[in-house]
Amino acid sequence: MTRVKRGNIAHKRRKEVLDLTKGFRGSSSKLYRTAQQRTIKALTNSYKDRKIKKREFVKIWVSRINAAVRLSGLNYSNFQNQLKTSKILLNRKICSQIALQDKESFDKLLDFIKI
Repeated sequence: MTRVKRGNIAHKRRKEVLDLTKGFRGSSSKLYRTAQQRTIKALTNSYKDRKIKKREFVKIWVSRINAAVRLSGLNYSNFQNQLKTSKILLNRKICSQIALQDKESFDKLLDFIKI
């Protein structure tokens, strides 16, 4: 029976892991065993932090809208409720951008809602 050498496949698998850890400090980018552990941890954290990033942006948008709306005597929850009852479909991101960049149109939106 002939001898089967599996060096190419194992080398390719290890190379993929080491390529993912380029830029890591110390042995985390050089040694396969530690590089594999750091890769798993890094990929886990990147998945988790993508979710957290979305959460943080929603918090920022809500606080911006709340600050802009309080100048006219409303609060955020009343503003959102009046948006829904008047059937205006604007999401939080767009509302916060309007509140920051275009005060006049945001004031017109508030006047339209209050009626």
